[in-house]
Order: sequence, then C-alpha cells, then structure tokens
Amino acid sequence: MSYEQQAAEEARLWKQKLLRKSSFLERSSKKAQSKINQLIPGKVHIAVTESIKKMVEATLMGSNITTLPKKVGDLTFEEREQLVRKSIGLYKKTAAVEGASTGAGGILLGLADFPLFLSIKMKFLFDVASHYGYSTKEYEERLFLLYVFQLAFSSEKHREEVFSIIENWEKKKEEIKDLDWRVFQQEYRDYIDLVKLMQFLPGIGAVVGGVANYHLVQQLGDCAMNCYRLRIFSEHK
Repeated sequence: MSYEQQAAEEARLWKQKLLRKSSFLERSSKKAQSKINQLIPGKVHIAVTESIKKMVEATLMGSNITTLPKKVGDLTFEEREQLVRKSIGLYKKTAAVEGASTGAGGILLGLADFPLFLSIKMKFLFDVASHYGYSTKEYEERLFLLYVFQLAFSSEKHREEVFSIIENWEKKKEEIKDLDWRVFQQEYRDYIDLVKLMQFLPGIGAVVGGVANYHLVQQLGDCAMNCYRLRIFSEHK
C-alpha cells in the first residue's frame, strides 16, 4: 500500500467516525454542557462572541494572518504531510503554554485566552494550507479554512452540513460567497464552553487551560489533514 493509499484509507475512517451518531453518554454530556453554559457570566459570552466575529471578519479580509511562502512544489505528498505534523506538534505546545498562562491568571486573563487561542488556531490553519500548496491570498481558500475550523468544533446536527460543503468544495465554493459568523460562533461556543468554563476555576485553571488547548489543536489538526486529503484526492481522480 502506497502512502497515498494509506492516507486515503485514514481519511475514509475519519469521515466514518466524524459522521457517526453520538452515543448516549455524549448526548447526556451535551445536555449537561447546555445547562452549565447558562452559568457562564454574560461578559464572557460577549467577549467570546466579539472575538469570534472579529476573527471571522479579519480572516475573510485576509488582513489578520500572514504566512511565509513555502516551496512545496517539488515535495511528495508524504513530505508535505510531514511538515503538517511538525506544525501540529509546534502549535500544540504553543497553545498549551498560552492556555496554562491565561488559566493561571483568573477570569481576566481567562477572557484574554479566547482571542489569543483563536489566533493561534487560525495561524495554524494558514500554515497547513501552505504546506499542502494552497495560497491563502485567495478568498476562497480562507473561506475553506473557516469551514474546516467550523467542522472541527461543531455539534453533531451541524457537522453533517458542514462536511457536505467541504467534501464537495469545488462545486460548493461557487455558491458560497460568505460565512454565517453567528452560526459559526454559536457552534464553536457550544462546543468548547464546558472546557473553557473550568479554566476560570481557581487552582486548576492553568492545568485545564494547558491540557484543553493542547488537545483542541490536535483535534483541529486531525480535521484539517483529513479535509485536505479528501479535497486533494478528489481533485486528482
């Protein structure tokens, strides 16, 4: 089996896992999360909403993130994915340090974690796109990244819709000219609120912040890799 065949099989299994129905435990956890979500202070909701709105707007305008051009034209697909894995490792460590630092500082620094962590994740996605040979100078490529981000942190109900857009990107990109940031931010908030709420707790905030950020970047990395795999393999059929 070639590396490409192995990657295609991994992407197929990832898709199968992504779209499977949630278990009873996961559904129960979601209900508990929704209740806890109501306990989060209003200023936290406002801070998160504004951070996400600004991040989405800045990403679409292309003015918030820059990536150095990478010479990947002569690299094999396997070599490109080695670069992606290195980026995942680097950004996991960066995000863990940031989460631990803000988590140790109480609610004020905890609030600062939302925009900082968002910027780390978006910078990571821009690097991933570059490793796979896509130019984020193109509006459609930045839009694609936002859908990848959304897929990584969406509810089961919304996940299937977002995945359909990504899986059929060459057709869908002609129909989609913008992103509904309100849906985007609500899905993201609902997904991570429970974890991030614990980051405000005295004594354990630093540990929770570091561990949570570390694993969330890994999750985003797995999602990005497999989304690009599906896209690339579809383009080269």
